[in-house]
Amino acid sequence: MTRRTLLLSMAALIVATGVGFGVGRMSGQPVGAASTPAPAEGRKVLYWYDPMVPAQRFNKPGKSPFMDMQLVPKYAGDTLGGAGVQIDPARVQSLGVRVATVERGALASGVTASGVIDFNERDVAIIQARAAGFVQRVYGRAPGDIVGAGAPLADVLVPEWAGAQGEFLAMRRVGDEALTRAARQRLQLLGMPPALVRAVERSGRVRNVVTIATPTGGVIKTLSVRNGMTVAAGQTLAEVNGLARVWLNAAVPEAMAGQVRSGETVTATLTAFPGQTFSGRVTAILPQAQADSRTLTARIELPNPAGRLRPGMYASVQFGGLQQPALLVPSEAVIRTGKRTLVMLARPGGRYEPAEVSVGREAGGRTEVLAGLSEGEKIVASGQFLLDSEASLSGVAARPLASGTLAAPAQSLFEGAGRVEQIKPDGVTISHGPIPAVPWPAMTMQFKLANPALAKGIRAGDRVTFTFEQRPAGPVVRRLAHSAAR
Repeated sequence: MTRRTLLLSMAALIVATGVGFGVGRMSGQPVGAASTPAPAEGRKVLYWYDPMVPAQRFNKPGKSPFMDMQLVPKYAGDTLGGAGVQIDPARVQSLGVRVATVERGALASGVTASGVIDFNERDVAIIQARAAGFVQRVYGRAPGDIVGAGAPLADVLVPEWAGAQGEFLAMRRVGDEALTRAARQRLQLLGMPPALVRAVERSGRVRNVVTIATPTGGVIKTLSVRNGMTVAAGQTLAEVNGLARVWLNAAVPEAMAGQVRSGETVTATLTAFPGQTFSGRVTAILPQAQADSRTLTARIELPNPAGRLRPGMYASVQFGGLQQPALLVPSEAVIRTGKRTLVMLARPGGRYEPAEVSVGREAGGRTEVLAGLSEGEKIVASGQFLLDSEASLSGVAARPLASGTLAAPAQSLFEGAGRVEQIKPDGVTISHGPIPAVPWPAMTMQFKLANPALAKGIRAGDRVTFTFEQRPAGPVVRRLAHSAAR
């Protein structure tokens, strides 16, 4: 009996195993495997995905290659037909979603750069010997000394002048006006200063020793005159650089060079004078970039009435004299993916839609929008990354850039009047008065010409009226004409 019972049990086990194998073959999956979720009746499956790796999509069901689990279907009903994703309003607060409004405002330049004080190379005086002679006396000057205008440097004996002055005095005693006039002209041609000629005429004595003095005040950069030396006509004796105005050479990063323009005002702070600010104006942006630091040099002119700004001092420069109207959004609302830039639009009914935008400058926590948005639209300023991930998972395409409107200034055209300083084929430099609508103070700046033909008949020095528009790359003149009072 025991043996018979054992044989019957083994036979039953074999039969059960065969039935299970047959069922498994018919169902197409191994025995004991979890069943793949069947698609819901009447709903279209867009794709299949692993909930743990939602970015990866599959075109058929099966087991996930990442996790030990079955793929889950994504249905067409889960998207909103291009209108974005919908979030339950009760969950918006828990997600930390914060909405901001696209608005128009003035965005100042946010460029900060470092710079070094330098001499003003436009304020240089060269002192030369007017005739050959001998140095009889020096006045104890040295390079680096700060002197005022008319400071004596050396007394030079000029033998050639003695004979010419004697002839001039002899002609005066004769009383011949024509000969006296010719002798006076000869003294001037020999290089005598008019003050020396008048002194000889007034005193009636020969003065062949001349005191060489500085024509302007400043610092002595070079001094090549010494006691007892012989000097030749035209020899450079000294070089004096004025200090009334100095240059501040600021190193602007190449990536921000487009935000700096000639003519705009800047503020500078120096470590030598904490708590004080110095105002200046950008007079030029040098044409060559520094290859080692990838910076451009902006030349700023600063007034230095007290002489406190010394060449070589370090300064921190803040650009921002020109505030331009722009369409602005919070910088934290911008999503940069590497290939494009997005924001999340907040729609009525708790719906959110990604939109592609083109952005420009950034300053003070706000970013300029060049295209892709319109004034008054609502965007997500916080929590937008979660919404963007959900939109990507749901297959919601971002609103293309062409669907947005191009950001235009609040006022398209501005008018001004001034004097033309320089004309180039593609631009013009104008010294204009205040333009309150921008707002700009009176200054000299460069404008691009919308059409080179606008400058036809205009020359440097002409008084003109002009109409221009503000663009991200700078102001562009649309109309240029002579003013009524030329």
